[in-house]
Order: sequence, then C-alpha cells, then structure tokens
Amino acid sequence: MADLFCEPFPDKSWLLPRDFPLIDQFDSLNQNSPNCHGNMLKNNVINSSAMSKPSYIYLHLVHDYGDHDKLFFCDGDQSFLENVPWLIMKTDNYYVPSLFLIPSFETELRNLFPEKATVFHHLGRYLFHPSNHVWGLITRYYRTYLAKADERIGIQIRIFDSRRGPFKHVMDQILSCTLKEKLLPAVDMQDSVVNPSENAKLKAVLVTSLLSGYSEDLRNMYWEHPTMTGEVVGVYQPSHEEFQQTEKQMHNRKAWAEMYLLSLTDVLVTSAWSTFGYVAQGLGGLRPWILYKTENDTVPDPPCHRAMSMEPCFHAPPFYDCKAKKGIDTGILVPHVRHCEDISWGLKVVDDHDDL
Repeated sequence: MADLFCEPFPDKSWLLPRDFPLIDQFDSLNQNSPNCHGNMLKNNVINSSAMSKPSYIYLHLVHDYGDHDKLFFCDGDQSFLENVPWLIMKTDNYYVPSLFLIPSFETELRNLFPEKATVFHHLGRYLFHPSNHVWGLITRYYRTYLAKADERIGIQIRIFDSRRGPFKHVMDQILSCTLKEKLLPAVDMQDSVVNPSENAKLKAVLVTSLLSGYSEDLRNMYWEHPTMTGEVVGVYQPSHEEFQQTEKQMHNRKAWAEMYLLSLTDVLVTSAWSTFGYVAQGLGGLRPWILYKTENDTVPDPPCHRAMSMEPCFHAPPFYDCKAKKGIDTGILVPHVRHCEDISWGLKVVDDHDDL
C-alpha cells in the first residue's frame, strides 16, 4: 500500500495497527470460516436465539461468493450486522450498485451522493493519492508528452484472450470506433492533403496496453499519412509489460500511473470488462466509449458505445428479492441502477437524468 498510495487522512492512518488482535487470521478467512456471515446463515447459527453477539463477522464478497454470502445485501441481515463491532471483508467487486438497492441505506446514500453516479469519482479522488514515486511517473510523462496538446485522447486496451496478440480485428475495432465517433481524424491514404499549418491542432493519443503493437500501428498510420483535417496526431505508450505481473512492485507502480494518466485525458476509450478502464474513467469523471468484447475474431457492429455514466460495473451482483425470497432482475428495480453496457448481467449506478 505504501508503495502505491499516500495516506489520505492527516495525522491518522487507514491501516490497522500491527497488534490488531485478528490481523494474523486475515489470510486464512474464507467461506467455510466459523465467523463467515454466509456460512453462519447456511448453518442457521445467526437465527439461534441462544447466539451471543460475535466480536467480528467475516464478509466473503469475492466474485465466487455463494447465495448465503449475497444476503449481505438484504435489509434483514444489515440489521444484524450493524450491531457487530468489527466487519472484515474480502472483495474484488465494485458492489456499490447493490448498496443502492438496500432500502435502509437510501437516505444516507442520497445525502452523501446527491449525484448518484459520482460515488467512485468522489471516493477515488478523496482516498487514492499516488505515492511520491508514482506521482513522479505521472507528472514526468504528462509534462513530456501530453501537456502541450490541444486535446488528449486515452485508449485503454485489455484483451481477454489466451492467444498471443496483437490481433488485427482488435486494431480494426479501435479504428472503427475512434473514426466513426470522430475521436480521431481520418488519414488521406493518397497523401493529397496539403501540409498542416504551423497552427495545426495537436492531438495526443495515450495508449495503455500490455502489448506495443496497437500503438505502433496507430503511430505509423499518422506518421505515414496526413490527416484529412490537417491536425497533427502524436501517439504515446508509457509501457508494454507483455503480461500481467501482479506481485512485481514496479509493474504495479506503472499500472497505477497509467490509470491516473488515462484519467487526465479529455476523451477516453476503454475495453469491455476491464477494471483498469473503470478506475481511469471514475477518477477522471469521464463517460468513456466502451469497446465491445469481440467474438469469433470479428469487429462488433457497432464497435463501441458511449457509457451511461462514469461509474464502474459490478460484475457479480445478486439477483434476489429479499422480501419475496426469490430470484429477480435487480437491474430494473430502480431507475438509477441499470445493467452495464459491457456485461449484460452486471449492474452500474447512473443518474436519473443520464442519457441512455
């Protein structure tokens, strides 16, 4: 944490003290732990009248959580949990959309976030401050390549494919989206356009990808041919690490720096299903164009779609009516929680007035 983030609270810490009584148990907590909320419900421990109030409850809200774990999002279970001194949670989900479906949370969430689709934006900007080393990566790159541009376009490419890329259909999709939506200018393949004037508008394109092939193709296109508009386009990619290296310190620093750099762009294009892109759009307060997930190596039609809001998508939401105790489509219950553009079963928060 200290390698990536500064502490957000003056004279306080968001880290537990090293002598916190349960800290040695964190790694071993799982769905079968005695104090796991879902496991206690499954074994009817919580319903026992003889049960004394536990000192802590473990909440398993990871993507593989079960039906009993998902009852966390029910009002009835919240009334029990609010009396437990310590809640310990493991999650890799952005579960905020389902919090908006808990009736007892409604007033507090409305007071905290009058503009509903700003939750991640406000929390991210308030809590996630890059460490000095990461801030150096951000500022040096921004000043060198992006600061002088008239417009900055971010393109975040994440491919969920076990094969080795880059792939032509992905490059075709990127071009189809950015040219169709007029995010990037078309080029004159006949080289008949006159040379741009000294006052030509400069567009800086920031590409983030594990591979370098996509940015190289884009860079070559704008080097080898003039644009139809006379604009000058520069293409930049901070790193190309080839594959994800989660435990490598410098790899994580670069990833965090590139998320932040993407958030500083004026226009953003992101990849479907990618939490990397979600972080960038949320921090920047940007509604990106989302590149639809490709199937059978073909370019989707349309290739991309403008996001309804800047909020991330909850990839694994519960589909359960707590009162009726049956399955339900939780994406149609309230106007401000809808299904995601990139994952049909996911949920995201939108403002009531957001355009579809």
